[in-house]
Amino acid sequence: MPDAPIADFHAVVPAGGAGTRLWPLSRAGHPKFLLDLTGSGRTLLQGTVDRLLPLTGPGRVLVVTGARHAEAVAQQLPALGPEHVLAEPSPRDSMAAIGLAAAVLAQRHGPDVVLGSFAADHVITGLPEFGETIREAVAAARTGEVVTIGIRATEPSTAFGYVRGGAPLGAPGAPHARRAVGFTEKPDAATAAAYLATGEYSWNAGMFVVRAGVLLDHLAAQLPTLHDGLRRIAAAWDTPERDARLADTWPGLTRIAIDHAIAEPVAAAGGVAVVPGTFGWDDIGDFASLGTLLEGTGGGSATLGDADLVLRVDADGAVVVTGGRTVSVVGLPDAVVVDTADALLVTTRAHAQQVKQAVDGWRGRGRDDLL
Repeated sequence: MPDAPIADFHAVVPAGGAGTRLWPLSRAGHPKFLLDLTGSGRTLLQGTVDRLLPLTGPGRVLVVTGARHAEAVAQQLPALGPEHVLAEPSPRDSMAAIGLAAAVLAQRHGPDVVLGSFAADHVITGLPEFGETIREAVAAARTGEVVTIGIRATEPSTAFGYVRGGAPLGAPGAPHARRAVGFTEKPDAATAAAYLATGEYSWNAGMFVVRAGVLLDHLAAQLPTLHDGLRRIAAAWDTPERDARLADTWPGLTRIAIDHAIAEPVAAAGGVAVVPGTFGWDDIGDFASLGTLLEGTGGGSATLGDADLVLRVDADGAVVVTGGRTVSVVGLPDAVVVDTADALLVTTRAHAQQVKQAVDGWRGRGRDDLL
């Protein structure tokens, strides 16, 4: 049945990062995945789990997060249960997070279960299309492929990585899956435009679907020390030895993204497939993208918070986040104003990617209280 949960499918939700380009709204202690940035009444993390549960069924979602965020995650997802929140002692990047989840799943359920990794801080629309894409990705993953989801590129963006599709995979139940020829980091504008002209490239959203055992086997071949450490921790995860294994093993794990550890080398060897996603996707990477998301139709103004507290005069396209005070924007089209209790940000949509430099600047002044 197309609406039934997918057999032996588990979702992994890495929930990390500080969302520095959304500072001061997003902070290291309360990052963007814990925030309601869409005005829906649900945080990005809650929205992520909401759309995954119909595909997995109850009890088959794992959230991997930092120890400092584990309590907040548990409060936002009370139905998940403590055994489904894996707390990392310190950040070791996406490979350690997803690899730990794969190792724990393999320990609990065996190596043949299929896992899908989905970031906690993305916004997705078109849920029927999303479900169809994931079902097709799972079918391709059952054949032993590492499967990534390629998002249809709507513009030559330089903010995203790209994946190139090749020949059809020919996997049963995955008619749109193609061999992934390779991955490219964020290109310059001319290169991105050339990619779009070919029709072979899509955005790399960092969603991966793969059998747990296949992922761990690739990790053992590429980074055996990291693999062995994660296996050692996973073997102790549901025992009284968990804390001891985390203490003596976790700090020494290699810090690397799954793209570099697995996707790129395995794609070069012909072991990665890409399934095109036709659903709407936004990683809310900065205030410009948040503004576009909130305004809905593009080109207009956007407000997060009480719109009655915001006044614009000759300030079309201004993005305002109000924390309770009135905000007036006069004569500054496309301005970005973010007002919080202890920090005020004023920039423009065009400079939204540079907000991270403000975070770096305050860090350099020793103002960790602002981060």
